[in-house]
Amino acid sequence: MRHPPRSVLLAVTGAITLLGTALVPVVTAHGATPACTVDYSVTNQWDAGFQGSVTITNNQAALSSWTLTFDFANGQKVTQGWNAKWSQSGTTVTAANESWNGSLGSGAGVTAGFIGSWSGGNAVPTAFKLNGTTCNADSQPSPSPTPSDPPPTGGGSAPALHVAGNKLVDASGATRRLLGVNRSGGEFMCVQGYGIFDGPVDDAALQAIADWKANAVRIPLNEECWLGLSNIKPEYAGANYVNAIKDLVTRAEAHGLTPIVELHWSYGQYTGNSAGCSDVHATCQKPMPDAQYTPSFWSSVASTFKDDQSVVFDLFNEPYPDRATSTTTQAWQCWKDGGTCPGISYEVAGMQDLVDSIRGTGAKNVIMAGGLAYSNDLSQWLTYKPSDPTGNLAAAYHVYNFNTCASESCWASTLVPVAAQVPLVAGEIGENTCSHGFTDQVMKWFDDRGLSYLGWTWNTWDCSSGPSLISSYDGTPTAYGIGLRDHLRAVNP
Repeated sequence: MRHPPRSVLLAVTGAITLLGTALVPVVTAHGATPACTVDYSVTNQWDAGFQGSVTITNNQAALSSWTLTFDFANGQKVTQGWNAKWSQSGTTVTAANESWNGSLGSGAGVTAGFIGSWSGGNAVPTAFKLNGTTCNADSQPSPSPTPSDPPPTGGGSAPALHVAGNKLVDASGATRRLLGVNRSGGEFMCVQGYGIFDGPVDDAALQAIADWKANAVRIPLNEECWLGLSNIKPEYAGANYVNAIKDLVTRAEAHGLTPIVELHWSYGQYTGNSAGCSDVHATCQKPMPDAQYTPSFWSSVASTFKDDQSVVFDLFNEPYPDRATSTTTQAWQCWKDGGTCPGISYEVAGMQDLVDSIRGTGAKNVIMAGGLAYSNDLSQWLTYKPSDPTGNLAAAYHVYNFNTCASESCWASTLVPVAAQVPLVAGEIGENTCSHGFTDQVMKWFDDRGLSYLGWTWNTWDCSSGPSLISSYDGTPTAYGIGLRDHLRAVNP
């Protein structure tokens, strides 16, 4: 959904074209706790290039600044990085803290990522030093073995989820429909320089959502803010932004709300048909995610939440490559495989790339993928469905009264076949009429088929300019929001 109006990147030489996804296991140390630990992973690899990540955990006295060093064995070169000042001299790589993430308390961690080049070999570094202290010192690091699947773990009162057939189920096998609201703000406030959230997200605010008998909240994110790119104010970027999102997720779970974290706004300049803006930065909805930053974003998000299967990942808010390409086939191919897509000037990350980035971290969280036409078209979703080795993939759908597919006949022909095979979640439903006749119809149709839906949006905007559910963050509904509130209370007494 588009929003009501609101009152220098590191360069890479050449385009990054993903030719494959050769994933290297995360390297970890085992045994007694060393002074510091470093988890190193290669999350994507392609011909002559790769994407890497390091997660540093400080187990000694608190640090006011930090510098990590390690050596490459095969002549690899760092060409770009984020969340740290990256440099290289010969084989030695140095990552020093940014001004906003230098403080590293005892037991605290920080993640930084980079793009590198390689030729002939891409061996994992085996020795790391943090401020001169050897990390992973109690044993030689070795690739973590692939474990057998333990019962999924969740957070707070929200259950861990996985896919069983065409249902979302908890660890006991009980079906969980995701019924709730969107909490907009995290996608636009930071990039516009105003803050991180549009209004309160404290316990009282989350309790107000739960009081509507919602059991899920969708949280839109901005990839430039998460990665801490240089165009974002430091106080709203990187670790500050990530920690704010982590805190919101924790509070949501404590109130029994399944958190759905989704990429809303992304990098890449698009000025073609239906462009929301001409800005290269993540200031509006783009037709597809970008290959330069989005795989790194999802790798980082997945690493952050992979131990909490209560968290659901929604890959990309509202794809619309169909507005840029000449044919529907081209649009669906772009949607799945990315690359160089007709009509889109930047290199695209396809849905398969993003699934691979998430699964490369070991995360088994449920993943949602929306279709074409701003997630309103699922007509060929099954044909182009990404491959997911965990089987935890769901289809995402958005519907408003002004969409093309906004009738029961369209839902019957395009949604029913999808919902027969995978879980179907309407991540956004709404109408721009300040009433709720259309959403009432949507909810009944979805209820009759045991499907999930979330209303747009839990923000105190004017419902005549967009579907705003509330007039106050204490949960006072608008004339439009009354419909969702009363319906949730009826189906979840």
